[in-house]
Amino acid sequence: MTPHDFLADQFQGHRPHLKAVAYRMLGSLSEAEDAVQEAWLRLARSDSGDIDNLGGWLTTVVGRVCLDMLRARKARREESLEERLPDPVISRADAADPEQEVLLADSVGLALLVVLESLTPAERLAFVLHDMFGLPFEQIAPIVDRTPVAAKKLASRARQRVRGAAPNPDPDPADQRRVVDAFLAAARSGDFAALVSILDPDVVLRADGGVLAGGMKVLRGVAAVAGQLATFQRMATSATTHPALVNGLAGLVNTIDDQLISVMSFTIADGKIATLDILSDPDRLARLDLTRLEP
Repeated sequence: MTPHDFLADQFQGHRPHLKAVAYRMLGSLSEAEDAVQEAWLRLARSDSGDIDNLGGWLTTVVGRVCLDMLRARKARREESLEERLPDPVISRADAADPEQEVLLADSVGLALLVVLESLTPAERLAFVLHDMFGLPFEQIAPIVDRTPVAAKKLASRARQRVRGAAPNPDPDPADQRRVVDAFLAAARSGDFAALVSILDPDVVLRADGGVLAGGMKVLRGVAAVAGQLATFQRMATSATTHPALVNGLAGLVNTIDDQLISVMSFTIADGKIATLDILSDPDRLARLDLTRLEP
């Protein structure tokens, strides 16, 4: 094995962790992959013999790359992910996938990713690297060009904004699935009372149909969300629904004639639907990898 091959083999061992970091930073699977690839290019160009802790070095590099990408996104005033749903990670409801488990080790649901989009790039990096991955502020500080004390303050501000903004999902997958099944039954039958009974009073619905559909629409409260019953019924009666895990939480993948039309992610808290995120943007659906749904 050549030194280059040995280095590449070591890098592959760190790749799942690096992609998990980048996904939380960017909310985009394709951009996360780009950030990880950039880390490999930088590693290949460096003198790896001077690197004492390869995992820490790579995490720092990915953090810097993601920070630059977030800042460039803001500087170009691109459509932010506050105006569209983050990319969902989809897997089978009945099978564990080791790679997916690493990517979603702390059940980073779409609702949490949406909240992370409200942070500044530096706040997001400090929060993700420290609170989600346990990096010390001494390691985070150089990435954001601040002192460790200032980096700690960034994470603290981010923590205050995140706390309570995204509901904590019920931990039992079976309990989550029972509520999703109840939603589907209410939708199919057009049962308004049954739908209302499983919605949290402060339920939030985010529906992202893409640019042609006018971007992401947000509805809040039982009355507004239950008022979409006719839309839910059309979906439930015209599409084939497939139970799935969406970002580690109970969800549905909906198809018509084997063509993907929407992905639904539910955050179930205290036995009620707290958030419902629906991605129906045809362009983004076409790029999703659904191979993990196959038996």
